[in-house]
Amino acid sequence: MKFGILVQEGPYNHEASDSAYHFIQAALAKGHEITGVFFYNDGVTNTTKLMDIPADDRHISKRWSELGAKGVELIVCVAAAKRRGISPDVLIDNARIDGLGQLSELCIESDRLITFGD
Repeated sequence: MKFGILVQEGPYNHEASDSAYHFIQAALAKGHEITGVFFYNDGVTNTTKLMDIPADDRHISKRWSELGAKGVELIVCVAAAKRRGISPDVLIDNARIDGLGQLSELCIESDRLITFGD
């Protein structure tokens, strides 16, 4: 099955980001395809490399970048990013900024769109 993923919450205020990441890992382990991850609303803050994480905490943006390095497309909503001061030069590696049209494409290419966050 092909899954598209929509992440709408920030990395440390809810479990949505962690849940999305673990869902993707489990889906890939079962042989499913992830057509892409679209970060929207506060979810765009998952993709900034400006996080300064304590050594004893999980590094969520690093996890996303590593997932992108494995070929999972990471798309950051341009409007939501601009509203939060996130520009292409502060994005994690393997992520890109694009428009809502890419979310529509994810919906078309996927058998299911799974949403994490409000």
